[in-house]
Amino acid sequence: MVWINFSYFAFISLAFWLIGIVLSNFKNKKYSALLFLILGLFTLSYFIYDLWTILERPPMRTLGETRLWYSVFLPVIGILVYARWNYKWFISYTFGLAAVFLIINLLHPESYDKTLMPALRSIWFVPHVIVYMIAYAMLAASSAVAFQSIISLYFLKKKMQIMALADNLVYIGFAFLTMGLLFGALWAKEAWGHYWTWDPKETWALLTWLVYLVYIHLRTYKTVNEKTAIWVLSFAFLILLICWFGVNYLPSASNSVHTYSQT
Repeated sequence: MVWINFSYFAFISLAFWLIGIVLSNFKNKKYSALLFLILGLFTLSYFIYDLWTILERPPMRTLGETRLWYSVFLPVIGILVYARWNYKWFISYTFGLAAVFLIINLLHPESYDKTLMPALRSIWFVPHVIVYMIAYAMLAASSAVAFQSIISLYFLKKKMQIMALADNLVYIGFAFLTMGLLFGALWAKEAWGHYWTWDPKETWALLTWLVYLVYIHLRTYKTVNEKTAIWVLSFAFLILLICWFGVNYLPSASNSVHTYSQT
């Protein structure tokens, strides 16, 4: 049985988001835009709550289920930034990326499965996944700033004073990324008796953490100019995507306990 009524919830959310994005580009429509954006977010959040109830387990086991959480956390960040600083382009990026993940789930619907492997029946399962999804959403939002900066610098030929926003998003995302690593190590110790095994997923998670640490170091000590920092941040997000999605397709990960199930 596939996710019941997911398409209805997804299309309603997408419709609300589209209206909100359009309204955000009109003067004096900020609060109307926020209302529609929040309505779409509430619709998707309710589906996740309903799915959790039906599955009788946290919907965090499969790749499609993690995309759902990503599609919630990214809009939350977009709404907060838009409400505080009124960056209209940021709404388009964050909600656009969230919409992409919803569309992927629409094109590749998953089946219900209430079962959890023994290792997932741990108190660390939910906090580990949640903090990683928040970290990934924060870092994806920072990459949106990098992308906007690339467009401004190389195509529009103007400099935008928005790198401070990218830095703040990276700082918060990095904190959650660090918690994710620590929670994962504690979970691994409980489940397999070792804090670290150099599993491919663990290795790429550590590499992701290190690359963002390099970015933070470069920005803190001003050792590179903003153009270089933008490209470092873009590269860091590429490493993050490999860690999240790409590891599943590596031959070395065929026997990994960390790769997401597809169903």
